[in-house]
Amino acid sequence: MPDLSLEKLTEMVMAVARDKKFGVKPEEVNALEKFALIHSEISEAMEAYRKKNMDGKDGFSEELADAVIRIMHLAGIYKIDLEKEILKKLASNKNREWKWGDYGDYNETHG
Repeated sequence: MPDLSLEKLTEMVMAVARDKKFGVKPEEVNALEKFALIHSEISEAMEAYRKKNMDGKDGFSEELADAVIRIMHLAGIYKIDLEKEILKKLASNKNREWKWGDYGDYNETHG
C-alpha cells in the first residue's frame, strides 16, 4: 500500500463509517459512546500485550490499529485535522520538559 496521509486514512475510515452507518456527523453519534469505544480498544491492546499476543487476530498491533481507527472516526465526525494537530503537538513537545521525577525505567520488553 502506498504511503498515505492521515487525512487520506481518515477519509477511508469515514467512508467505512458511512457505508456501515456508524455516523459521520455530530448529530448522528453519541460522542461519549465513541470515547468509551476508544477506551475499550486501548484496554484490549493492553490485555493483548499482557498476554504477549503481539500480532494477528486480537493481537496488540491489531488492537492499537482499532484504537487509531476509532480516533480517526471521531476526528472525522468533528472535522479535526489530525495531521495538523499532531504536528502542532510534536512541535510544542519538542522543547517541553516533563517533571515526573525519577520513576525508573518504563521501557519494558514483551519478551
